[in-house]
Amino acid sequence: MLPSFLSIASLYGAFLRRSFVAAGLSPQTIRVDDETTVHFWGPKNQTTQKPFLVLIHGFGPMALWQWRQQVKFFSPHFHVCVPDLIFFGGSTTTSAERSEVFQAETVAKLLDKLRVKRFHVLGTSYGGFVAYHLARMVGEKVQKVVIASSGVNMRKSDHVALLKRAKVDKIEDLMLPSTPHQLRNLMALSLFRRLHMVPDFFLNDFVNKLYSENRKEKMELLKGVTVGKDDASNIIPLQQEVLILWGEHDQIFPVDMATELQGVIGKKARLELITEASHVPQIEKPAEFNNVVLKFLRGTSS
Repeated sequence: MLPSFLSIASLYGAFLRRSFVAAGLSPQTIRVDDETTVHFWGPKNQTTQKPFLVLIHGFGPMALWQWRQQVKFFSPHFHVCVPDLIFFGGSTTTSAERSEVFQAETVAKLLDKLRVKRFHVLGTSYGGFVAYHLARMVGEKVQKVVIASSGVNMRKSDHVALLKRAKVDKIEDLMLPSTPHQLRNLMALSLFRRLHMVPDFFLNDFVNKLYSENRKEKMELLKGVTVGKDDASNIIPLQQEVLILWGEHDQIFPVDMATELQGVIGKKARLELITEASHVPQIEKPAEFNNVVLKFLRGTSS
């Protein structure tokens, strides 16, 4: 493992922290109940009258690594709250619960502790599972919902197809890479443009810095996911307006899942596709991603 002063991952992580601070956010930690502590990035100053926007990250590195372009863009318009889900970053629990429903309950408790009355929520991938359950759970407290690149409607057959595309036997071999080869495989499925000729020592640095912490617990989280276990999807419509936002070339959750999700999640759902993007359009096409989300949250159509 490279020392921090030689580690590209450590140096970039420091840059990300400065970016969040520059966006008016500060790292904070709250004990939400007797078992669970949540680390999050939240506004330093809430004196201005702005709506709240909660950004929920996917299964991978902590939130800091997934929302840089979004906190910079959205902070002038919203009080932005970016929690680390349980066992990511500094969030932890002694509870045996591991489902995405438990993650949603924890985010709800965090927002209660912060005395947030109403908010918008944006979740990507695994975070979309959490955002969906959060919206179901707290009802009208959630104003609008953005589900990005998230197969909330995933069935057992979709799970099997994903393993086949990834050429792995177990989902953790894809989502929790432990070698440069496995990280390349994840990147190939997640990014529209391939990153060629990336040396192993560079990828190994990212594996060690971003995927090694709480590895056992994260495997338990993957096993605890409720979607993709049955032959039928068990989601029900949401009462809120919902934006379904997807990379047109997503190979984790193919775009036909987005079309199906729009049909089953409710009459208030609409679908937007981002071209030349795969599973992480918020990183690959941040300007387009951000503008589509902002127009939806503000209620404009153009």
